[in-house]
Amino acid sequence: MIPLPRAWWLTSAMLIGVAVGFMAGIAATMVVTAPVRPDVVIGLVVAVPSTIGLLLVLCSGRRWITTFGVFVLSVAPGWLGVLVAMQAVSLG
Repeated sequence: MIPLPRAWWLTSAMLIGVAVGFMAGIAATMVVTAPVRPDVVIGLVVAVPSTIGLLLVLCSGRRWITTFGVFVLSVAPGWLGVLVAMQAVSLG
């Protein structure tokens, strides 16, 4: 059984995770200047945090580990959102 913390802890972890994902996406865009294939970027940005977050949630034995797993899991949508927005703006 997955130990679930209070709902506001999970919501806070998700909100902070998306914000960290936004900042990571902006920082990665500023640092990486080499051309990278889009499928590789999507794979890294979505698959790595999602896999680590899901493993943390599924294998957690304590509530704080579940909260941290939700945080890591929610980094991916924020990071991907920034990359999609930057791509959309640069094509226009």
